[in-house]
Amino acid sequence: MDGNGRWARKKYLPRLVGHNKGLDSVKRVIEYSIKYKISTLTLYAFSTENWKRPVKEIDGLLKLFSQSISSESKKIQNNNIKLKFIGDTSIFSKKLQNKIEIIEKKTIKNKGLNLNIALNYGGRQDIVNAVNSFYLNKKNKTTKITENNINDGLYTNGQSDVDLLIRTGGEKRISNFLLWQMAYTELYFSKKLWPDFDENLFVDALYFFQNSDRKFGAI
Repeated sequence: MDGNGRWARKKYLPRLVGHNKGLDSVKRVIEYSIKYKISTLTLYAFSTENWKRPVKEIDGLLKLFSQSISSESKKIQNNNIKLKFIGDTSIFSKKLQNKIEIIEKKTIKNKGLNLNIALNYGGRQDIVNAVNSFYLNKKNKTTKITENNINDGLYTNGQSDVDLLIRTGGEKRISNFLLWQMAYTELYFSKKLWPDFDENLFVDALYFFQNSDRKFGAI
C-alpha cells in the first residue's frame, strides 16, 4: 500500500490526509477481494522499519488503526471476514492490543475472506522468530530445523504461500514483506499511488496473474 504520503504531497496536504485517503482504498480492495472470490488478502499496513518516520506521523497512523478497528468491526463481521494481525503487536498500547485481540476472537470462526493486516511486521523478523520459537523447545536443541518447522512458526501458519504481490507507487522492491512466503510469488508493480488504486487496476493485476506461467522450478 505505497504512495499515501506522495499522494498528499502532490495535493499540498499533510501526509496523514494521504493515509486517511489510503484507508478508503483498503476498504475498496477488501470489497474487490470478496467480489472476485480471493481466499486470502494480506495488507502491509506498518512495517518494522516504519518506526523511523516522524513521531507525529506514527502517532497519527496508530490512531487511525485503532479507529478503523472500532468503525469497521461490524462490517467485517457482517461480511464473514476472518481478521488476523500479523507482526509484533506487543509493542502497541494496551488499548490497541485489546482491540486487536477482541476482533480476532470475534472473527476467528468466520469462513469468508482471510484478511491479514501486517502491523509492525518484518519478513526477516518473521523468519527469525520462527527459528527461535522452534529452538525454545528443549526437545529441539539438537534437531536440524526443516522448512515445515519454519512454516509452523510463521505469523501466517496454516495459510498458503503468497500467489500474487501487488505493489503500488512505482517502487519495484519487496521491502521486507513476507520474504519466506513469497518464494514463488508473481510480482505486479503499478505506478499508481495507493489512494488512486481502483477496481480496474485490481482486475489488471488478476489478469496478469492468470496469464503467468507458474513452473515452480519445473519445465
